[in-house]
Amino acid sequence: MAMPTTERILVIKHGALGDIIQGLDSFCSLRRGHPDAHIALLTGPAFAGLARLMPWFDEVIIDPRASFARLRETLRIRSVLRDSWDMIIDQQCSRRTGHYHRWFTPPNTRWFGIATGASDPYPDFTGINNHQRMLIAAKQAGGVDVALVDNPMSWLDDMAQLDALGVPANPVVLVPGCSPAKPAKRWSVDQFAALAQMAHGAGRDVVVVGTNAEQDTVDALMRQAPFCLNLLGKTKLPDLAALFRQAQLVVGNDTGPVFLAARAGAPTVMVMGPETDPHMSAPTGTACGWVRATPIDAVSPQQVMDKAASITG
Repeated sequence: MAMPTTERILVIKHGALGDIIQGLDSFCSLRRGHPDAHIALLTGPAFAGLARLMPWFDEVIIDPRASFARLRETLRIRSVLRDSWDMIIDQQCSRRTGHYHRWFTPPNTRWFGIATGASDPYPDFTGINNHQRMLIAAKQAGGVDVALVDNPMSWLDDMAQLDALGVPANPVVLVPGCSPAKPAKRWSVDQFAALAQMAHGAGRDVVVVGTNAEQDTVDALMRQAPFCLNLLGKTKLPDLAALFRQAQLVVGNDTGPVFLAARAGAPTVMVMGPETDPHMSAPTGTACGWVRATPIDAVSPQQVMDKAASITG
């Protein structure tokens, strides 16, 4: 008697970090709905390390999203997409993944997505948050209901080295950086500094986090608020998750670490400008919210603190 073959599922999610974090519950949903399947994730190189820590994937495949003119890389991705998948779940839904479906995917492979001719097209997602979009897509592909509390981020804990950083208990954490390509998403350094001074004046410890690419922003903030603990470039994602879980409050721009904070359960406020649609891109968590204005600096530190008070009860 022939042995049953293992179901093979490919999930496509290239990034960015905030979208990866918003997709965690969809990944969990899919694994719980297909406990015995071989599930692979096709993702960008920046997120492969994080994906390999996740408990839901048997394989992580890197896609650098190279130009289609780079023949060797194009042939490799075509080979990946033709590798006997029972279903491909497009959680990126980009022009590129539409090309993947049209050019590279065998016609008998089930494709969940928005690509023209997809065997399993998604419903109209207008006005639906990214987190819910991806969870709906996973459930359409056989996933199950997953609540936030059912999917803790404990799989990052073993990698964290927070004790070595001298972090105070229950700090206010500021995330002043974001994509340099979208300056309208940046609350100004002056506003972050005023918020830090407000928190410090109330007797709270303040921590600033960011990557080395945000050196100038953080240096400017530290000049106005030198009492902050500066962890610029010192925290990897597991450290950030551990830090956020013990934070009294996290405040930041529309950027990946803020989605991580919200998803980790920290009281989180995202400051939004006109480039962020809260209906689509608001953070998801058990205690999070947002404040939005045009321009973004019309949001005051007091508004942020008032929102923080409302979400923490």
